[in-house]
Amino acid sequence: MIPPLRALLLLWLAGNALRLTILAVPPVIPLIHDDLHLSETQVGILSGLPMVLFAGAAIAGSLMIARLGALTALLIGLGLCAFGSALRGIGPNVAMLYFGSIVTAFGVAVMQPSLPPLVRAWVPHRIGFATAVYTNGLIVGEILPAALTIPLVLPMLHHSWQWDMAFWAAPVAIIAVIVFALAPKAPATIPTAASRLWMPDFRNPLIWRIGLLLGSVNATYFSLNGFLPDYLTHTGRPDLIHSALTANNMGQLPASFLLLASADRMVRTAWSYVACGVCCLIGLLMIVGLGGIWVVVGAAVLGCFAASILVLILALPPLISPPGEVHRVASGMFTISYSCAVIVPIIAGMLWDMTGWVMAPFLPMLFCLIAVIGLAPTIVLREKSGGV
Repeated sequence: MIPPLRALLLLWLAGNALRLTILAVPPVIPLIHDDLHLSETQVGILSGLPMVLFAGAAIAGSLMIARLGALTALLIGLGLCAFGSALRGIGPNVAMLYFGSIVTAFGVAVMQPSLPPLVRAWVPHRIGFATAVYTNGLIVGEILPAALTIPLVLPMLHHSWQWDMAFWAAPVAIIAVIVFALAPKAPATIPTAASRLWMPDFRNPLIWRIGLLLGSVNATYFSLNGFLPDYLTHTGRPDLIHSALTANNMGQLPASFLLLASADRMVRTAWSYVACGVCCLIGLLMIVGLGGIWVVVGAAVLGCFAASILVLILALPPLISPPGEVHRVASGMFTISYSCAVIVPIIAGMLWDMTGWVMAPFLPMLFCLIAVIGLAPTIVLREKSGGV
């Protein structure tokens, strides 16, 4: 049995690795754009590739877990993620940039469904807490590249975006070595006929409810990050873009720390999800209804409570699934949720193009948050009564 502190450290580090290489790209997009002479469509493809892979390759992660075990799948994902990120800087070549991005995102897609079964196996009595720990690592992994690339990393690397890709690949490779060295070598669970199954049961309404709940939150988060800059530019407040985006992302951090103390309780109560969904809705209404500095405040509120919902939902698969089914439920949840994260921003953009109304892209976000509030009781209370 792995010591709890060691298990939590490994989970936190793995959470970091889920986002370090993905969020390393946005700060250097202007450099990539100029160096490779990318069109805006090509930039859009580069930005959208991770979400597509997260949705499409989650089932491959489930297959790998069923055949090789969650720990081995995590290590393979870490290796692919580090290798793909370094590969992006070879060239410079657009095809290599895309191929490296696909390998990187595939690695992350494999890692994501491996963490819930490891939480269940390593910290079975504190599932909510352990999920909050690795989600805190995920959020830190989002913040570090955004905060450090432009002021620190690029000057140190002579403003080379290619070396920047390798720089952020290095900590992922180090995390892979640490996990390999410190994780228990014995299988976390004894293989059974159920654990060898890998295809999610998409006929199970539970997977759809969890997936759509997480997907609604993901879609709102990514849509807001995508459309808020243009919205503020069109409404005459481009000066708020940096502050609003920073608030939206930094607002996630306090939520993840607070949930370290309360996630085990909150994950089992419907009011937690509903209250967080209502607060997200209030944040969105502040952004579009009040303007000025309230845009920044609303972005922070939305980021904080969206992160809270993220922690709570990620804790559900190991809580509501038998040990041999966790990877299947988690991969199905990720497939549905990231599909929403791809589709909803496209719908939001089409609405803006068709209507010319600057508020149009916020309508799908509004619908998603209403869906969160409506879906929450059907997921938590029903499964709780079934013996969660």
